[in-house]
Amino acid sequence: MTETRGYHHGDLRRALLAAALDAIEEDGQAALSLRDLARRAGVSHAAPAHHFGDKAGLRTALATQGFDLLAQELTAAGDDLLAAGVAYVDFAVRHRAHFELMFRPELYRADDPELVAARGRARAALRAGVASLPTNGTPADTDRDALAAWSIAHGFATLWLAGALPPRVGDNPRDAAREVLSRLGSVFKGSWCRMM
Repeated sequence: MTETRGYHHGDLRRALLAAALDAIEEDGQAALSLRDLARRAGVSHAAPAHHFGDKAGLRTALATQGFDLLAQELTAAGDDLLAAGVAYVDFAVRHRAHFELMFRPELYRADDPELVAARGRARAALRAGVASLPTNGTPADTDRDALAAWSIAHGFATLWLAGALPPRVGDNPRDAAREVLSRLGSVFKGSWCRMM
C-alpha cells in the first residue's frame, strides 16, 4: 500500500487520528499499535510514525484534540454552569475514546506545548462558568469552585460510562446529568459547585 492512496496533503493526519479513535473504541487503549493504525487507515506502516513519532506521540495528539473539543463544547455552553456540566457529560459520552485518554497522562506527553495549551483552554472555559456564580456575600474562590464543578461532572460522566448508575437515571445521559446537577444546585442554594 502507498501512503498517498486516497489522500492529499493535510488529510492523512486526520485520517490516522480517526482510525486511532476507532481502534481505541473497539479494542481499548492497550491494544493501540501504529502498525494496526496504518492497516486501518490503508497506508504504509511508516506513515503513523512519520506523523506522530511513536505511540505516545499519537496519544498526545489525540488528547490534545480531545481537550480542544471539550473547550469548544464548554465555551458553547456560555456562562451557564449547569449547561457546562451537561455539555461535559455529553462530551464524555460522545467522545469516549478521547475522554478516557485525556485523563490518563501516563499514556502521553503531558508536557507537550500544544497539549498544555489545549488543556488550558478547556480549564478556562470551565472557569468562565464558575466565575459567573453569585458569591452570596462570600469571597469567590474560583479555583476551588472550578475543581468542585469539574469533579462532580467528571464523576457523573465516569459513572455513566462505567454503567455504574442505577437504572432509574434513564438512558439519556444529558437528561440524567441535568437532573443530577440541578438537584445539587437546589441543595446548595443555587450554586451546584459552591460546596467548599
